[in-house]
Amino acid sequence: MTQTPIEKVDAGGPAPSVQPQEDTRREAAAARLLDSSTERGLESLALGVGTIAFVVAALVALVVFGLQSAPIAGPGSIGQYAAVASGVAALLAVVAGRFVLRQSGRHRTPLRFVDYVDIAALAFAHAVIAVLGWTLLAVILEQSFLGAEVFALPVLVLAGATAALSAYVAFYSATHMDLQLLAVVLAVFLVLGVVASMMTASDADWWKDNLSALGMSSNASSWAFNITIIVAGVLVTTLARYATRGIPTADEKGMRWVRTLLVVVGVFLACVGIFHVDDFFLVHNTVATGMVVAYAALVVMLPRWIPGMPRAFYAVGWVFLAVTVVLGILFGVGYYTLTAVELVAGILIFSWIVLFIRNAAALEQDARRA
Repeated sequence: MTQTPIEKVDAGGPAPSVQPQEDTRREAAAARLLDSSTERGLESLALGVGTIAFVVAALVALVVFGLQSAPIAGPGSIGQYAAVASGVAALLAVVAGRFVLRQSGRHRTPLRFVDYVDIAALAFAHAVIAVLGWTLLAVILEQSFLGAEVFALPVLVLAGATAALSAYVAFYSATHMDLQLLAVVLAVFLVLGVVASMMTASDADWWKDNLSALGMSSNASSWAFNITIIVAGVLVTTLARYATRGIPTADEKGMRWVRTLLVVVGVFLACVGIFHVDDFFLVHNTVATGMVVAYAALVVMLPRWIPGMPRAFYAVGWVFLAVTVVLGILFGVGYYTLTAVELVAGILIFSWIVLFIRNAAALEQDARRA
C-alpha cells in the first residue's frame, strides 16, 4: 500500500502528531475572525467589544446594587449607572477602534499631536452622547412608570445591555468614521450638551441674559456647557482639516482660505468655552463675534473659492447669513433677546457647516467617478 506523505516517518522516529496542524487551523480561524481589514472582521471585533462591555458592566452592577431593586432614574438608579457605564464603554471603544485601524494598516502615517487631540475629542464626544442619551431615556421612562422600580436581575441585564450597545456603536463609529458621520456626531454632541446644560442650570432666568450665561457659574451645568463648547470647537477644526483635503478646485489659495476660516470658527468656538463671559468679557465677545465674521466671509467668498458646489448650497448660505443679520438688527432695536439671537445664529452656522461637509464629500465623490 502506498503511504501518504503525512504517514511517512523514519523507522526509529516518533509517531507523527496532528496537534501542530490543529493549532495552525485554530490560529488561521482566529485570524480570519479578528481580521480588521474586512468588514466581517470589524463586525466580529465590534461584537466582541460589546460582549466584553456587557460582562464587565453587569459584574460591576452586581457589586454596586448587590442583587437589590433600583429606581429607574435619579441618584443611585439603574438609569444613572447605565449612563455612566455606557459613557466609559463608549470612550474606551472609540480608542480601541482607532487603535485597530492603525494596526490594520489603513493609517500608516505617524500620529501627530493634533491626531491625539482629535481621537481624544472624538472619544469624549461619544462618551457624552452615551451618558446624556441614556440619562434622557431613563428620565422619560421614570415619568412613564411613576413609582416603579427595576428588579435585581433586570438591573444586571439592563446595565450590561446599555454598555454593550454603546460600546458596539462607538466601536463601529470609530472604525467607519468619515466626514459625514463626524458631522453627525458633532451635531448630536453639541445639541445634547447644550440642552443638558439648559435643563440643569442653577439659574432659571439665565435666558434673560445670554446663551453664554450657562457657562458663568461653577456648578455641573456650567462645566457641561463649557466643555461641550470646547470639544465642539476641536471637532470643527478636525472637520475643517479633513473636509478640505480632497475637494477638487483650481484655486488652491482659495481652498487654503476656506480651510483657515473653518479652523478659525472652531478655534474661536473653543475660546468661547475657555474664556467665560463673566471673567473675560472682552475676549469672550471678540471671539464670538469673530465666528460670525469668519462665517460671513465663507458664505460670500465660497462661490469664488470653490465654484463646483451646488448653487442651492450657495443660496442656503446667503439665506442663513441674511437671517443672522436681521436677528442682530432686531436685537439692536430691543425686539429680540440676545439669547434668541445667539441660539438661532448658532443653529444656522452649525447647520451650514454640516451642509458644507456633506456637499464637499459629494463633490469629491463626483470627481473620483469622473
